Amino acid sequence: MSQSPTSNPGQPATAPAAAEAAVIATPKKAQRKTALLTIAGIVAIGAIAYGIYYALVLNHFETTDNAYVQGNVVQITPQIGGTVLAINAEDTNFVKAGQSLVKLDTADAQVALDQAEAALGQTVRQVRTLYTNNGALSAQIALREADIVRAQGDLAKAGDDLNRRQGLVANGAVSKEELNHAQSQVTTARTTVAAAQAAASAAREQLASNRAMTDGVSVEQHPSVQQAAARVREAYLALKRSELTSPVDGFVAKRSVQLGQRVAAGAPLMSVIALDQLWVDANFKEVQLRNIRIGQPVKLVADLYGKKVEYDGSVVGLAAGTGSAFSLLPAQNATGNWIKVVQRVPVRVKLDSKQLVEHPLRVGLSMDVIVDISKQDGKTLADNNSPATPVATQGTAGVAAAQADLHAEDAIVQRVINSNLGRPMATPLQSADRAARAAASARSIADGKRSSTQSAAEPRVAVAPAVDRALAPVSTSR
Repeated sequence: MSQSPTSNPGQPATAPAAAEAAVIATPKKAQRKTALLTIAGIVAIGAIAYGIYYALVLNHFETTDNAYVQGNVVQITPQIGGTVLAINAEDTNFVKAGQSLVKLDTADAQVALDQAEAALGQTVRQVRTLYTNNGALSAQIALREADIVRAQGDLAKAGDDLNRRQGLVANGAVSKEELNHAQSQVTTARTTVAAAQAAASAAREQLASNRAMTDGVSVEQHPSVQQAAARVREAYLALKRSELTSPVDGFVAKRSVQLGQRVAAGAPLMSVIALDQLWVDANFKEVQLRNIRIGQPVKLVADLYGKKVEYDGSVVGLAAGTGSAFSLLPAQNATGNWIKVVQRVPVRVKLDSKQLVEHPLRVGLSMDVIVDISKQDGKTLADNNSPATPVATQGTAGVAAAQADLHAEDAIVQRVINSNLGRPMATPLQSADRAARAAASARSIADGKRSSTQSAAEPRVAVAPAVDRALAPVSTSR
């Protein structure tokens, strides 16, 4: 007796079950496929949207969070050594340009200034002596010319006496001894004339040497006086530099000086930071620099304030090298074990001064930088035509103080010079007139001497050129 497959309770009914499972699995596969297609469509749409967004928006910006606030850290260092007597500023204090920060002992500087003033006064008096000697030497020349006239007269008289005695020797009226004596007198007179001429020549040379040190310049402008005046100015500057002032408006930081400390020239005492002259150094990767140009706008966010405060800036320049190239220990890439590291180049970003006043920053703070690179008409490197960015200056107060110091130096020098000039010095024309009067007086004396000699005509012919030579320098100076 045969049995149907379904009537056997020990065998499973596989065909109907498989058919039923297939019917149930078909909708599930369809749902899974639909879900996968939906997800794929969403991803594709998102990728397309991101691509469009990148092409239209993100492609025009370069961002980095490797950016830090920088500023001018002005070091306060003495230009002279000394002992600290007073400290007028502490860390975090705000100081104005020209405000006193540190005072040094001024005793040594004051002594040096007094010595320089005394040296200047002595130099002025020595130079005055040079000018006074011009008149004295001119009179000395006239006196030496008068000596020549007198010596020539004596020579002429001795020559006449010798001629008369030589005519009487044959008659026996004059002895041989007397003739020898007359010849000796002639020889002596000739020697006297030569000595007088040499003395006159020496006097003229001495006057020329003295005039070489005084011609064409006044006492105040004489090189020796100017050199001594420069020493006075130097000593005055050393005295003024005993008080250290702030060159800029800013905040005091890194004060290391202590009261009573003996400091040397150039030793750092403290720093002053002008927080209104800050900028940001954004360290971009080298692959990000290809589209960065000078003048491009920049948006910045500081970690100090968060995204609620956004700063506006602009690119003002790109560094001439990477940070590692200027580091204390540059990388040695020629070694055997080499690993490529992406380099970064600092890009300087100028900040808006008004925003710095509203939301002050500090040196070293972190910043997030976004550069709009859509503008490509700028340059990658600055040239001579680019406007120069002014560095921190002393301001009008510092310039006024420096000018006041210069006026004070000139006032001290002029006071010392005037106090040592004494009576008003004669002009070169007045000195020449006095020399001419002295020479004329000597000439009249010489004429009197010649009139007392027997041969006045010959000495006059010889003397007139000599007196004219004495007057020649005077006439030239006049």
